[in-house]
Amino acid sequence: MNHSQTGNFNFEPDNLSIPSTHKKRIVIIGGGFAGINFVEKINTKLYQVVLFDRYNYHTFQPLLYQVATAGLEPDSICGPLRKVCKSKKDLYFRMLKVQRVDTKEKRVHTLLGSLEYDYLIIATGAKTNYFGNDNIEKHAFPLKQVVHALELRSQLFQLFEKAELRRGTDEVDRLLTFVIVGGGPTGVEMAGALAEMKKHVLPHDYPEIDFTKMKVYLLEGVDRLLPAMSESSSESSRKYLESMGVDVRLNTFMKDYDGRTVVLDNGEEILTDTVVWAAGVKSNIIDGIDADLNKGRFHVDEYNRVYAPGNQSVYENIYALGDVAFQFSEQYPNGLPGVAPVAIQQGDYLGKSFNRIAKNKEVRPFNYLDKGTMATVGRNKAVADLPLNIRFSGFIGWVTWMFVHLMYLIGFRNKLVVFVNWLWSYLNYDRGIRLIIRPAQKNWEETDELIEKSLQ
Repeated sequence: MNHSQTGNFNFEPDNLSIPSTHKKRIVIIGGGFAGINFVEKINTKLYQVVLFDRYNYHTFQPLLYQVATAGLEPDSICGPLRKVCKSKKDLYFRMLKVQRVDTKEKRVHTLLGSLEYDYLIIATGAKTNYFGNDNIEKHAFPLKQVVHALELRSQLFQLFEKAELRRGTDEVDRLLTFVIVGGGPTGVEMAGALAEMKKHVLPHDYPEIDFTKMKVYLLEGVDRLLPAMSESSSESSRKYLESMGVDVRLNTFMKDYDGRTVVLDNGEEILTDTVVWAAGVKSNIIDGIDADLNKGRFHVDEYNRVYAPGNQSVYENIYALGDVAFQFSEQYPNGLPGVAPVAIQQGDYLGKSFNRIAKNKEVRPFNYLDKGTMATVGRNKAVADLPLNIRFSGFIGWVTWMFVHLMYLIGFRNKLVVFVNWLWSYLNYDRGIRLIIRPAQKNWEETDELIEKSLQ
């Protein structure tokens, strides 16, 4: 087989079928919030732009937990990257993972060839950080990608099916116990969604199961939930969750997990088949760039240019955006937060800056505008910290959270589909995507054996 051919596509080893150009070429690695906002703002009459990503879609990660808990279809929070790119000429997308960068030759390298760049923008985002615990990495469920959400959704509903087959045994307690590690927005929202399913959805689907035995634990290593938000919002979220039956454990760390038993730092053990890991992330660093790293991220200046080792100079043609970039200011001495608004604003800023550079206009430093932080716990329960110390909770916070998330979704279709799903769920408490499409391998073989035995 000719390795330069896959299906009907011919990949030339030197340029990945990207046409030559007299314009400067900008290569972007990553189609997340930063990457797509850069693409939307860049003027491709001034530059040739090539976008690399290992997937052909953008994911709205803040709503992954709703896919995992059967509230939304996966395609309602994803947008095809080619749809983002097709509106502009001289803008190319390649579904390839960039393996390394050669800064001297100014080339990015993939398995199918390499491509020369004039400017390189790294927007590779972050991945799950297990802090070196191999057992947790092997057995826990992360929630950073659509495939993670689908795997977790299948896991949940496989366990409910198995619990119905195991009624009357001690195993049911373990099957109906869920541990979520990490009290940030993902952990809080996931815990709230499971608590709502326990009360409003699951008893109707599985009337023979006693869901009073279902337990949801939320573990957080510091003394409050949502530590990036105000103390009042943190306290409100805790009270909401506890009123919904979630067992919130603060100042608590998970030491180990072998797939059946969670071991806490105080020696307590919790039997469970499902641990959702939302306790930390780390940057996706690209190999080959000899750069200054701060907290595992590329240290960048006020123009988002990557610092060379020693912090004395910057790469004039290499930029980093979003979760992979460390940028500090007087207001944020420990670096900008790793949240979607930062990536969105940096992508928007850099696209406009490149347009100004091409016209020999002055480029202003990046200035992050904090528009607020919010998290939802459940129906009519959310917290929102907005500028000028404006804080909402309860129904008003929930409506604010929904409006903001709808606005950030890509494409009118996605906004409409998500809104209709939310409205339907609000009116009748239904979660209509309770499908086991891709069986979670961890439990599928055992579940299959149980079904066969029950039919004998």
